[in-house]
Amino acid sequence: MTTLITVAAMAVALAVGLIANHVRSRRTADEEEDAEASVSDLISPLETLAVLLVAFVIVVAAESFGAAGQAVQLEARRVDQLYEVADYAPEPQRERLQAAAVCYARAIETHEWPTMADGGAQASPRASVWSTEFRRSFKDLAHQGDATFDALVQADDERSQARHTRLGEATPAIPTVVYWFMVVSLAATVGAFAFGLPRRRGPAHLLLLCTLAVLFTGSLLLIEDIDRPFTGQIRITGDAMLETANDISEDFSTDHPASALPCDEGGTRVT
Repeated sequence: MTTLITVAAMAVALAVGLIANHVRSRRTADEEEDAEASVSDLISPLETLAVLLVAFVIVVAAESFGAAGQAVQLEARRVDQLYEVADYAPEPQRERLQAAAVCYARAIETHEWPTMADGGAQASPRASVWSTEFRRSFKDLAHQGDATFDALVQADDERSQARHTRLGEATPAIPTVVYWFMVVSLAATVGAFAFGLPRRRGPAHLLLLCTLAVLFTGSLLLIEDIDRPFTGQIRITGDAMLETANDISEDFSTDHPASALPCDEGGTRVT
């Protein structure tokens, strides 16, 4: 819906500007020259405002998109690291931690990613149960004074921070009012350019005007898309966590051939 309204607003602004220009072109040549100079003076600050606003918003949206991508990669790496470091922990904590890491990766991929793809930003309880399992094992290791405790806690802390960042970036970074203010500003700029076309305009003027309108519209649609890093056409996928889940699942089967995971393929705890 937002995309359709944005395109419609730019198209209407262009059409209204051209119609107003056509009406204005019926004036005399002298009046037209004075009018063109006056319109040009008014368009210049409007153009500056529109360009600066678009540049600022694109930077904000791109930073949010980049932060989301980094968080996704970091979370997957830390889950893999947690599994590897747990290999040096004593039993039974070793198997419990590695099993929880596998189930956590599966739960994130199965339950949290679909939610984010629908625009949600809520942590899945089916994944959080495994992070709770991490902490239970950490307590046992702390009581034993195991050397892997610090490394495991650090990896889990970075995993948790990356998860919170990923969920936080799932919501748009650009406030709705800012986006629509930008749409209005760019639509007004396109309309003003159309209104200010010279009386003796040629095909080149119309071509450049349409090109400007298309570029402004494309900028708006690009901002809207990358501001939703997990739902837009240019979106971040869960391939990193999926790859981690597959890798450590294979490792668990090799390391603990006689043990079954405490979760199903989707990361949901089984009894």
